[in-house]
Amino acid sequence: MSEKTELLEEYDKLYEVKQELNGRYLLFIVLCILFLAMFAFPKLYLNQQIYYKSREIAKLEVEYATLKEENKRIKASVEAMKFKNQVLDTIF
Repeated sequence: MSEKTELLEEYDKLYEVKQELNGRYLLFIVLCILFLAMFAFPKLYLNQQIYYKSREIAKLEVEYATLKEENKRIKASVEAMKFKNQVLDTIF
């Protein structure tokens, strides 16, 4: 019978909770979370800022392309008017 109790005592010693949740453990967890957040939040902020700037750049590129095409049309229109004026001036 003593062997059984010794085995049970050894089993209890092996599987009992060794670390209780105390203030130091809680402080360690909080410091770990703050350390991880210190690296995660700036990265998220920078990614967000890069995203918004790239959207703004893409919008400006579209506007630039549109204005270039409009400039070509206006130049063609001006050339047509110049040609028309030159032809009309020579007729009269």
